[in-house]
Order: sequence, then structure tokens, then C-alpha cells
Amino acid sequence: MTTDAGGLLLRETDRRLNLLARLAECFVDRRDPRLIRHSVRELVSQRVYALALGYEDLNDHEQLRQDPVLRLIAGKQDIDQEPLAGKSTLQRLEANDGAATRYSKITYWCDAIDELLVNVFLEAHAAPPGEIVIDIDTTDVELHGGQEGRFFHGYYDEYCYLPLYIFCGEHLLGVRLRSANIDASAGSLREIARIIGQIRQRWPEVRITLRGDSGFCRDELMSWCEQNGIDYVFGFARNERLRRLIAEGMGQAARQYQQTEKPARVFVEFAYQTTTGSWERARRVVGKAEYIDGKENPRYVVTSLAAESWPAQRLYEERYCARGDMENRIKEQFTLFADRASAEAMRANQLRMYLSAMAYVLVSGLRRLGLKATELATAQAATIRARLLKIGGLVRVSVRRVVFSLAAGYPWARIFAQAHAQLRGAAGG
Repeated sequence: MTTDAGGLLLRETDRRLNLLARLAECFVDRRDPRLIRHSVRELVSQRVYALALGYEDLNDHEQLRQDPVLRLIAGKQDIDQEPLAGKSTLQRLEANDGAATRYSKITYWCDAIDELLVNVFLEAHAAPPGEIVIDIDTTDVELHGGQEGRFFHGYYDEYCYLPLYIFCGEHLLGVRLRSANIDASAGSLREIARIIGQIRQRWPEVRITLRGDSGFCRDELMSWCEQNGIDYVFGFARNERLRRLIAEGMGQAARQYQQTEKPARVFVEFAYQTTTGSWERARRVVGKAEYIDGKENPRYVVTSLAAESWPAQRLYEERYCARGDMENRIKEQFTLFADRASAEAMRANQLRMYLSAMAYVLVSGLRRLGLKATELATAQAATIRARLLKIGGLVRVSVRRVVFSLAAGYPWARIFAQAHAQLRGAAGG
């Protein structure tokens, strides 16, 4: 018996993406080949599949290593005889700090995993798109121990890490674990330059817009975009000078509110240059003069997009506010346990974030390839897990085949069958 029969959909997704085999190639295995019982590919597959199926802790694998579905999808040939790796073996994989010791002989290449994430995004398109929007944001991962790089962050009011996430739509392009004693934008230019460079090698003509909140409104990043033909739209932190520049618009919004007693907004735009010289040139700023609930609610964005193509209101409401969807993508990382940063070394915690990222890529691939044209086509990862992956099943193993039987009363059987058929169909999408 198994409670994870839906893992078969994850295996079919991996066959379409060829993800886990390539992830295993990002590791270096210094173990004696004569003594290896569990290959690196089996280890990373076992761990990524388990995260996608909802198993956070390595302790879970003392029982999971006997599960027939996990044995099958992780690559064991004889699923009724060969157990998977236990918690101690997996711990040696995950807790690696880069030093080769007798207990830590498997390490990984950050650059190779970073490149793989972007390659999966590129391969998802049959033809180069005309335009893409890349979102960048940071979040907090609370810490409760003495981890390397641990600092107290005043905004989040906790000891934490500040991982940097980069997305294009639902595609995860990069994740970088960082200490909390830095500016939100620290290291973002290096990551963006790397990702865009890889994209443009494949798609040299694609138009790219970079989008982020006010934490990334930095001259260094905007200047690089301008020099490299990249558009941008960033939130801009409020200040008194900006408030004076939208004073007339705010007055109009206040009068509209008094007349209708409904939220009112007026958009204003102007060229803005910092008085401190922190910006090397003047840039277009759009201000939203909003009056809501009897009080002012001004917001600002700075952009390289032309007013002719993107008028002020459309720029703010359609292009900038759409970045809110990235918040949902980041939340999905946490449902896949990206905040499990309990290892002592920062490099080990970066690996754990990579494994959660790969679990997300699998679930996102299932959603994109298997669930298109179904009612779960836009479902969150946790919903997909609850409805399609956590399914009880009976497993029968014979000499020639393995047969899985699901309950006749399973309420999502039609969608399950449709997803499986679409994943087994011709490559594409």
C-alpha cells in the first residue's frame, strides 16, 4: 500500500523535462564506486520527489525508503527488494559544506544548477517569445539556531536569511541564499546579468523588462539595464519631494473622494533626478495620487518604458502591479520547504533551497504540461499535492510489471487521467 500514488505524475513530468538526471550531473561524487549502494541520481531524485510529496524531514525517509512508489520513481530496479537511502546517507548529501571528509564526499556545483534552472525555462518555449518580464524579489527565512551568516533583521524582527528569487511568470530562474546584514538589492546585478546573458545567447532578439519593488530601485541596476538594452520598472520609495510633485494630483483625488466617498486615484508623471547625485541621470517617474479610506495612499514607480507605449495609469496597473503574482510563486517555495535552513553551513542551506526549487520546477511542469485545460491549470502547489499526489493506492509487483490500483471513489480521477495522458503525449508546451 502507498499514500503517494500521485508520484507517478511527477515521474512522467520528469521524463518530459529530463530534470533530475541533469540535476545529478551537477554533483561530484568522490565515493569509492565499489561501495556505492545508492547513486547520486537516486539520492537527489529521492529527496526532490519527497519534498514535492510533502515530506520535509530526513527522518521521514526511514519509512519512505520502503515505499514502493518512491522506490519506483527514484529509479530502483527491484522495488520490492531494494530500499532507498536512509536518513544518514541523505544527511551526508545535504549537509555538505564543500569540504571533502570521510562523511562528506558528495558536493555540488552552484553554477551548474543555476544554469539548469534557466535551461528548463528556455526549453519550455517552442519558439522565442517576443517579450518577457523578469521579476526579482527577496523574502525572509527565519532562523532558530547558530547558522553561518545568521543576522538580526530589523524589518522582519527576527534572525533570518534573505534569499533572492528571480522568476519569469511561473518559471523559477534563480534562487540565491544571502545573509540578512545586506541591502535587499545586494548581489542582484550579478544574478540578473548571468541570467539575462544566458537567455540572450539563445534568444538574442527578445525584449526584456526587469521588474521589482523599491528595494531594487538602485542606480547601479538601472544603469546596467540602460546600457544593455533592458527595460525596467521598479517601485520607488516615498519621500517629501515626491509628495510635493504630486500635490496637485493628490488634491484632485481628495476632491473626488469627498464627492463619491469611493477610493479615487489620479496618475502623474514627471522626470526625476535625485538631489544627492545617487542617480547618474534623470528618469521617468509615475506617481499614483490615491485617496482611500479618508487618507492619502501615494505610490511611485520609476521606469525606462516610454510614455507613448505605456501611459502612466496603464504602466502602473497593468505592468507594475502584475508583479504581485510573484508573491504567490514565492509562497509556493515555502509549501515545498524552501525555508528549511537548519544546517550549520550556508552552502548546505543553499543546497536545500536548490532541492526545494527543483521540487517546484517539477510541480510547475506538471501544472504547465499535464494540467493545461483543466480546472487545476492555475492551482497552487499545495492544492496539486493534496488533490493529485497524496492518493492512496494498491501496488502489485510481478515478474513483468508493476500495477497500481487507485480507489474507485477517488474524486479527481478524471483530472488525474487527463494529466497522465497529456504528460505521456507528444513533447511540447
